[in-house]
Amino acid sequence: MTTKDKFFAHIEKGYITKGDYITMGAAMLEDETVTNAYVKIPLKTLNRHGLIAGATGTGKTKTLQVLAENLSEKGIPVLLMDLKGDLSGIAQPSAGHPKIDERHAKIGLPFEAKSFPVEILSLSEQEGVKLRATISEFGPTLLSRILDLTVTQEGIVAVIFKYCDDHKLPLLDLKDFKKVLRYATEEGKKEFTKEYGRISTSSTGTILRKIIELEQQGADLFFGEKSFEVDDLTRVTNDGKGYINILRLTDIQDRPKLFSTFMLSLLAEIYDTFPEQGDSDKPELILFIDEAHLIFNEASKALLDQIESIVKLIRSKGIGLYFVTQNPTDVPNEVLSQLGLKVQHALRAFTARDRKAIKLTAENYPDSPYYNTKEVLTSLGIGEALISALDEKGRPTPLAATLLRAPMSRMDILTDSELSNVIKSSKLVKKYGTIIDRESAYEMLNAKIEKAEKLAEKVKEQEKKSSSRRKSTRRSTRQNPIIKVLTSATFIRGVLGVLKKVLR
Repeated sequence: MTTKDKFFAHIEKGYITKGDYITMGAAMLEDETVTNAYVKIPLKTLNRHGLIAGATGTGKTKTLQVLAENLSEKGIPVLLMDLKGDLSGIAQPSAGHPKIDERHAKIGLPFEAKSFPVEILSLSEQEGVKLRATISEFGPTLLSRILDLTVTQEGIVAVIFKYCDDHKLPLLDLKDFKKVLRYATEEGKKEFTKEYGRISTSSTGTILRKIIELEQQGADLFFGEKSFEVDDLTRVTNDGKGYINILRLTDIQDRPKLFSTFMLSLLAEIYDTFPEQGDSDKPELILFIDEAHLIFNEASKALLDQIESIVKLIRSKGIGLYFVTQNPTDVPNEVLSQLGLKVQHALRAFTARDRKAIKLTAENYPDSPYYNTKEVLTSLGIGEALISALDEKGRPTPLAATLLRAPMSRMDILTDSELSNVIKSSKLVKKYGTIIDRESAYEMLNAKIEKAEKLAEKVKEQEKKSSSRRKSTRRSTRQNPIIKVLTSATFIRGVLGVLKKVLR
C-alpha cells in the first residue's frame, strides 16, 4: 500500500460518521489533493464550538460562508457577525467560475450555485431588523460587568434595580437608569437612605461617567423597546432551510464596548430562555463572531470571566459559538480550550513574534505522522486550511490539511437595490421597526419630583400667608393708641376706683 493509499484510509477512518454531517473539502498530502478523502464535521458535535483563524486574505470569510450555507441547508439557523460587510451575498447564488469547477473536481464534489434565506439585522442606524434590549433584561450583574464596576459600585447598581422593582418603575433605557441614579443622591436622597442606606455621590458619579462613555459608542440605540426575541433567530423556511441572520456591524468597528455589550446580552438571554437540549443530533443555533479579537482586546477581567462561563454552559442548550480571528492567540486560553472544531488557515512569519505565534499555534493541534504542522501552517494557499474536529464520540479527528469547497452563494456583497429588496420583504423588519417609548422610570420619577415640588411650593405659600397674618395682627395692636390705653394697668385701676365710689 502506497503512502497515499495509507493516508486515504487514515482520513476515511478518522472522519467516518453515522449521523448527518457537513463536508468541508478533501484532505491534502504533500501539496496534492487526495480526491474523495472527505473531511467531514458531524452535526452532532457542532455545539462544541469552534475557531476559524488565519492571516488576512487566506480565506477565513469564505470558510465562514461555506459553513453557514451548509448549516442552513441542514435546517440549522445561523447568526453571522459581519464587521467587514462582505457576507450579504449569501442571499444570491454564485455566478460560478472555471476555477471553482476545477477546485471541486479535485475535491470530488459537484458544484451547485444556490441562494439562501437571509435576514439583515442592525444594532445601529443602518437599515435592517433593529436589535434592542431593555436595561431590566440586562439585570444588575451583567450591566455591572459591562461597565467594569467595583464591588461597591455593583452594590449601588443592585440597589437601583431593587428600588425600581419595589416601586414598579420600569427600567427600559439608559435615560431611565441615569434618572434613578441621580434621584438616589439628589431629590430622593432621604427616601433611599431610609430604605436602603446611604449611597455615595462619588460612586454614583463614576457609574454615571461610565454610562455616558457607553452612550457615546451608540448604546442608546441598543437599549429600549421593542426588545428582540431570540426565538426569531431560530426560524426555518417552509422548505426546511435555516435562516442566515447577518448582523451588519460595519459602522461600529471602533465601538467594541457596544459590540461586547450586545454579545453578552444576547448570549445571556439565549442561555436563560432556550431549553436544555441534551444529546441532540444537531444544534439549535450556530453563532459566528467575526473579528473576535475586538471582544477580547477590550474586555475587562470580569467580562472575560463572564464570556468563559457562557462558552462552557451554553452548549447544553444546543448553541455553538465560532470565533473568527487572525491568530488563535487572540482568543484567551480558557476559551480556546473549549473549542472543538479548529479551522486554521495560513499564518505568515514576517517577524520573530509571528514565528513564536506559529510555534504556539502548531502546539494546539494533534500530532500527525503525515504533517510537520509548523511548516504546513506557513505553506497553505488561499482556500486551504488545517482542520481538527471532534467525531461523534467527542474524540479529535486526524489532522487534515484541507482543500476547502467553494461557497455556493455569491462571494461578494449585494447591490443597494438587492439589499433593499431583502429588507423590504422581511417580516421581522416590520415587527421591530417601530421604537416604543412608553412611560418608564424617567417619566415616573419626573412626575414624582414635579408633584413633590408643587406640594413643597404650596406648603411654602401657606406658611408665607400664615406668617403674614401673624405679623399683621401684631403690628395693628401696637399702633392703636385706644387699645394701648384700654389695656394699660393705670386705666384699669382708674375705672375700678370710679366703680367703687358709685357703689358707696
